[in-house]
Amino acid sequence: MTETIIQSSNLFLPTILIPLLPLIGFIINGLFGKKLGHASGWIATLVMFASLACSMFLFFNLPSGTTETVTLSNWFYFNDIFIPFAFLIDPLTITMLLVVTGIGSLIHLYSIGYMHHDEGFARFFTYLNLFVFFMLLLVMGNNYLIMFIGWEGVGLCSYLLIGFWFKNQAYNDAAKKAFIMNRIGDLGFLLGMFMMLYHFKSLNYDKVAIGAMSLGVNHITVVGITLFLFIGAMGKSAQLPLYTWLPDAMAGPTPVSALIHAATMVTAGIYMIARSNIIYSLAPHTLDVILIIGTATSLFAAIIGLLQNDIKKVLAYSTVSQLGLMFAALGMGAFESGMFHVVTHAFFKALLFLGAGSVIHALGGEQDMRRMGGLGKYIKITFLTFLIGTIAISGIPPFAGFFSKDEILASAFEHNKVIWGLLSFSSMLTAFYMFRLLYLTFSNSFRGTEEVKHHIHESPTVMTLPLIILAACSTVVGFIGLPPVLSHSHNFKNYLSSVFAQSKTILPAGHQMSHSMEWILIATAVGLAIVSIAFAYFKYVKQKQTPLEDEQLKGISKVISNKFYVDEIYNAVFVKPIMLLSDLFLVIIDKLVIDLLVHGVAFVTAQFGRGLRLLQTGHVGFYMFAMVISMIILLALQIFNIFNFLHI
Repeated sequence: MTETIIQSSNLFLPTILIPLLPLIGFIINGLFGKKLGHASGWIATLVMFASLACSMFLFFNLPSGTTETVTLSNWFYFNDIFIPFAFLIDPLTITMLLVVTGIGSLIHLYSIGYMHHDEGFARFFTYLNLFVFFMLLLVMGNNYLIMFIGWEGVGLCSYLLIGFWFKNQAYNDAAKKAFIMNRIGDLGFLLGMFMMLYHFKSLNYDKVAIGAMSLGVNHITVVGITLFLFIGAMGKSAQLPLYTWLPDAMAGPTPVSALIHAATMVTAGIYMIARSNIIYSLAPHTLDVILIIGTATSLFAAIIGLLQNDIKKVLAYSTVSQLGLMFAALGMGAFESGMFHVVTHAFFKALLFLGAGSVIHALGGEQDMRRMGGLGKYIKITFLTFLIGTIAISGIPPFAGFFSKDEILASAFEHNKVIWGLLSFSSMLTAFYMFRLLYLTFSNSFRGTEEVKHHIHESPTVMTLPLIILAACSTVVGFIGLPPVLSHSHNFKNYLSSVFAQSKTILPAGHQMSHSMEWILIATAVGLAIVSIAFAYFKYVKQKQTPLEDEQLKGISKVISNKFYVDEIYNAVFVKPIMLLSDLFLVIIDKLVIDLLVHGVAFVTAQFGRGLRLLQTGHVGFYMFAMVISMIILLALQIFNIFNFLHI
């Protein structure tokens, strides 16, 4: 890979404008949003499409296999440590830029219709622009410090957007939960950066990689750094055990859910590890940890998704499961495959969340699938686009999810047959619960009230147009990465080859799979998905079964429906003891120390004042006597000072 450092070129201005435009939108709406009214939504959306245009300009004008560094300033020096404020533009960065700005633009456009009647319309778009700005900063920085600024920024914006409807205390609690749980992961990220600074005297990606390579494979320092960074990724990308914030993040408006799950926050952890691919290649022990946690998360979340009845919660657990699949790919060293699934997943998951938002919009806010049904004949555009998204995530060819998911499963088969079996089972469950969602929502007859049924309507064009575009992309985007059995050229891997070339020289090369085995794996994956879809059809369409109410569930069904009581366990093990400690702190430090000190000073001052006020008698004779006594005392002090001066 060749690298150039540029201060001015035809790429300088569009590079700067990519994050600057959403920031400008944030400033305009933040200052004048209330006066602009609904124009604020269009301003926020237009700056996003302009940022997308700049990203596409970089895609078409950056020579293949090259890297450009745009240095804005020599940020700061400390002893022998130098950290510039610079942007790194390479194929991996551009891939993420296209995902963030492309899908982010469509979500902004959709939000104009979805949030039209909300009293916080301008505030919503202010936060949304800021969210995208920080995500762009995260993926564009050429060092871990700039990445960390973006990392913390998206955490802040997720807090603001999840708790957007702050008058609802439950939503505030969900926002605080996301913020606090991400701080746990961020501590790991910070510790990893401190180790880099201590050992390598730099946070620049290239210098850290060079320093790590000088230490060798599985050196304790490299393993420590990569593990700490992965802890940060676990929090941001919702992996076991730091995943519970993501399902609760559904408290925010549905476009926020789409932005978090598809284009921004949860993909940050995947990007960070892919960007750090060289140092992770030098830490196979860490890759094994990532593989195990990713596989466990994928399967665990898929099982929970089987019995969720909130349409957004099903999609949330599907995101956790799909993220686990991506991490499993990274853990196998299949960095391109993990990023390929990031791209395809971004399209169909944005489609599914926005489709769910269209359903909720049609039903006046209803999210329980047990109160839906038969919507396919009322909101046809939403149904058809949602169907495409469901097929894509289920891994059915020729839709996008098939190509990226099949690639990961093929890597798993080569790497470890047990991992392949677990991930195949997880994918099979995904097909089942996603078609369960589809059938319960759109098939048979409507199960809600007549009043709600009377008001069912298709979403406006500003909402359905993004659905149609995302559905089209979910249909064709997978063709950028055809499997070897269908093509000798994998365009997506070829595009990213320069980014991962060095890590490929470190990791052991896998053997080439035969075409016959590849066909068997494809047939197995598709066959399992079709069986799951058929079973869901038989159960929820033919037999017209409706999920039981929560109080009717028993045994393992109740455990799964209650998400294995993980939140309750965390509450008992972590939250309650911390609250108890805070109560003890309140009693011991606040009441016995701070309050006694403050009240003591107040008591002494009050008593002194009560004594001093007695001198104010109102008798002139007493005042004259006091003046004479005071003058005598002052005169005596003066004489005493004179004697001291003369040493008498």
